Amino acid sequence: MSVLTISEVARQVGVKPSAIRYYEQVGVLRRPERLSGQRRYDEGAAYRLAVVVRARQLGFTLDEIRELFFGFRTTATASDRWKALTERKLAELEETMQRIRAMQDVLRRLNSCPCDALERCGRGMLQRLREERVLNRRSARRG
Repeated sequence: MSVLTISEVARQVGVKPSAIRYYEQVGVLRRPERLSGQRRYDEGAAYRLAVVVRARQLGFTLDEIRELFFGFRTTATASDRWKALTERKLAELEETMQRIRAMQDVLRRLNSCPCDALERCGRGMLQRLREERVLNRRSARRG
């Protein structure tokens, strides 16, 4: 089994050693054994770190990544783990995209605002907020 330094693992994955230390500190990666006071990693550490880096790029939080590694039964396959997390993340992204589309609609309307005073804009916005609250209450009663 190869024994790698933190710099060697960092170089393989393309991160700074400080990132590895941080991931260990927050419990995303297990702390490695030490040899003469220095961290020593097996080759699997680079693979685990690659999963962390890719998951971060895909928008997973540190808590979600910690769950990926440590939040399942030890018999759970990687496929089962990814499926559970990606289904939640996809639903979260869909909600975010809906909010973004709604924001875009409002911004487009504001872009062609005919108002001559902000108070007039505010009057229209207050009316919309009231309408949205009524719709939200009706929706909550049905749900």
